[in-house]
Amino acid sequence: MLSIICDFSENTLVSKYKLFYNKSYWFTLFMYILYTEEMLKEGRNIMGFIDEIKRKAKQNKKTIVLPESEDKRTLQAAAVALKEELANLVLIGKQEKIEEDAKALGLDLTGVQVIDPEKSDKLQSYIDLLVELRKAKGMTPEKAKDLLTKEYLYYGVTMVKAGDADGMVAGASHSTADVLRPSLQILKTAPGTKLVSAFFLMVVPDCEYGENGTFVFSDCGLNQNPTAEELAAIAGSSAKSFKSLVGKEPIVAMLSHSTMGSAKHADVDKVVEATRIAKENYPDLKLDGELQLDAAIVPSIGSKKAPNSEVAGKANVLIFPDLDSGNIGYKLVERLAKAEAYGPMTQGIAKPVNDLSRGCSFEDIVGVIAITAVQCQAID
Repeated sequence: MLSIICDFSENTLVSKYKLFYNKSYWFTLFMYILYTEEMLKEGRNIMGFIDEIKRKAKQNKKTIVLPESEDKRTLQAAAVALKEELANLVLIGKQEKIEEDAKALGLDLTGVQVIDPEKSDKLQSYIDLLVELRKAKGMTPEKAKDLLTKEYLYYGVTMVKAGDADGMVAGASHSTADVLRPSLQILKTAPGTKLVSAFFLMVVPDCEYGENGTFVFSDCGLNQNPTAEELAAIAGSSAKSFKSLVGKEPIVAMLSHSTMGSAKHADVDKVVEATRIAKENYPDLKLDGELQLDAAIVPSIGSKKAPNSEVAGKANVLIFPDLDSGNIGYKLVERLAKAEAYGPMTQGIAKPVNDLSRGCSFEDIVGVIAITAVQCQAID
């Protein structure tokens, strides 16, 4: 607590109350109370972002499928999510194996639903559903049964399609392609969505930019070199994701190495055209470009480089021109700024299915479970 007060010892808070810094306990306590009061007046949430997401998840619990029951991180995350009552959880796998692994890890999985596809009373109805959805692609009952009983990702996505679950979280032990393939084949894209893309929710500590340090970075995980039309679609989806998860107005910057014509290149032209299309398709959205990163998020620089922009210096949704810049950008912020990076989260699929990094921790999985639950609430 004392370190927090030290950080604010020379700002307007101290001068407002005409107080002087010392190390006494009561002074520190008093200053903390004043600091809390100021943050509440400003509408700033002292609770961490992911804690706020968890609070929302608990308000209307959703059913989330975790098909990677063979991964200990999945089991560890399930135990925490159950204890925190974030969602109703379904683990797909063999009951005996899950119980054995949980015991070895010292985990309490009380309340989890375990489904073994081979023994499920829903298997035949899922076979019929999968055949109906994929018959034009040559799907047969035999192929469907084989997929559903051996490829747990397919069983989990089919559960979501059938309405027996609200969303799915996977990717700890599968590639992005493995997670997205059944999702796109079975759930398909959301109505009115032209493109499936991926974003990261970035929560940067002690950051005055964005929404108190919270941003959406997109596309950081899926589309390699999007066209201008695809960039515009990514911007629209990302704005919706920010609004549903953060609950604040999205302010979207189309990023480039150029600001408002400061450089000439085909890559700049693409972002300029994407901005034009996005403004035409989403006229009510605060969106502008092309903008360099500093012009997008730093008010003093934005006012100089783009004085006529309502977005410059205020952006909280950052649209990168390609996958290279997006992926590098989020990892730089995560590592150098010690940011929390939640994702890659998919957007544009008909129902929430989120992909995990194979390097994720079980704490990361807990966070994505909560985020997925909130995404499911937004569909209601």
